[in-house]
Amino acid sequence: MLTKIVDNDKIHKLKTYINKGSRFVIVSHEMPDGDAMGSSLGLYHYLTSFDKKSIKVVVPNHFPEFLKWMPGAGDIIIYDQYPDFAAQLISEADVLFCLDFNAVKRVGKMASAIVASDARKVMIDHHPDTEDFCSVVISYPEMSSTCELVFRVICALGDVDLIEKDAAECFYTGMMTDTGSFSYNSNSEGIYAIIGELIKKGVDKDEIYRKVNQVYSECRLRLMGYALYEKLKVFPDKQAALLTLTQKELNRFKYKSGDTEGFVNLPLSINGICFSVFMREETRLIKISLRSAGDFPCNEFASKYFNGGGHKNASGGEFYGTLEEAVKVFEEGLALYNPNNLEKS
Repeated sequence: MLTKIVDNDKIHKLKTYINKGSRFVIVSHEMPDGDAMGSSLGLYHYLTSFDKKSIKVVVPNHFPEFLKWMPGAGDIIIYDQYPDFAAQLISEADVLFCLDFNAVKRVGKMASAIVASDARKVMIDHHPDTEDFCSVVISYPEMSSTCELVFRVICALGDVDLIEKDAAECFYTGMMTDTGSFSYNSNSEGIYAIIGELIKKGVDKDEIYRKVNQVYSECRLRLMGYALYEKLKVFPDKQAALLTLTQKELNRFKYKSGDTEGFVNLPLSINGICFSVFMREETRLIKISLRSAGDFPCNEFASKYFNGGGHKNASGGEFYGTLEEAVKVFEEGLALYNPNNLEKS
């Protein structure tokens, strides 16, 4: 039995939106991950249970290869590829679902279309510090993932029976990927109650794990080996580690979106390391992923030094400058704030 978390007023308003709406668009953040994809596609499959004129999923840019097996992934509209068409869909929507992001800046070039849309906007998200741009905001940072929250919302709507295998596989994928295969932010009995329900719907959790974590290209595996052997820097006295990759290095291994997914978690397997940072050089900025184990709040480090945020044990940020400058900021910050010195200066 799941505990009730969503206000009745919000559920009633959402039910009205679904009943009266005919054109639905579901959007998520840039560089969509498993939770963004899982929550968007899971909600998409749920909405197809109703007789609606149009239901579309639009994401800002390409998603990782290892998520393209997900039911419905082939029908997703990529804004970068079809900006005019995507913007038109957003403009014409009656209801716009904003999933797995708390601020419009996280959707990149899609932001202006979303802000300008007259659609009834619904945010379902599990990140803290939400912006006020939606008429219905269902935000619970305590949730393991947006997928968990969307599942709970559908249950609150009284429609759990409308969740079929395709939606269940999507929800499970997001829950699994956003908790590092249930290795962090997953110590709640509610999560496993939901997993039990998803398995009843036909989910093969072992097969999903294999598809997400064990089906990669040769280039991705070689890139991982290179990163660990050549680029890993360990700070044992601060219980921290850093991985960095330049664009040149990524190109050498024929990098595709998603190839570095999970790299940030690898140093946490080193005995004594409980804070890991991964920096990836892009054209105009440095993308930064942070993970921690235990009590160290990597989201506070992300906020303080890299204009980022997120959850206590999983967060992200970005740096506008060179990779060398980003590394310098990290090392200077680490000297002041690390798992062995939680007193922030």
